[in-house]
Amino acid sequence: MTALRPLLLTGGPAVGKTTTARALARVTDQCAYIDVDDVRQMIKSGGIAPWKGLEGRAQHLLGVRNAAALVANFTDAGISVILSDVVTRDLLNVYRDLVPELLAIRLACELPTARARASTRRVYLTAEEFEMLHRQQSEPLGTDVELDVSRLTLEEQVDAVRHHWLHPQGDGRSAG
Repeated sequence: MTALRPLLLTGGPAVGKTTTARALARVTDQCAYIDVDDVRQMIKSGGIAPWKGLEGRAQHLLGVRNAAALVANFTDAGISVILSDVVTRDLLNVYRDLVPELLAIRLACELPTARARASTRRVYLTAEEFEMLHRQQSEPLGTDVELDVSRLTLEEQVDAVRHHWLHPQGDGRSAG
């Protein structure tokens, strides 16, 4: 089987990146899921949050490079890959340089919706970090698809992402 083009889900905290990616990976033949937070957290001594200065940025970039190497290994083996990561425009450009054919979809919702979603699970961010990351994700990134998931159920969210992944249209730029 030929692997589907690599898929990156990005967006602010609690928009459903991980939940959507895991659900989609479970129903996709031969599919790997890479949570780039997990890749970065392999640094057990001296790990720094991506938004904490130059070293945090350097470690985020290292996580992107390591994730891209995993994508190459999986796709070379014919395995489709879904990644999740909170990225900035410059990091998305690094992903695009390292992962040819990458489809980047940003999931978005309003801050109150994200807070409500976050209240149902453990969050490892301070309230300030949560809001900062959410605000950061409202800036233009250059993703292929912008998907407002505010009023979607998990099933609808997974179906919408699957549709864009399996049926890219034109340059893929879309509001929903």
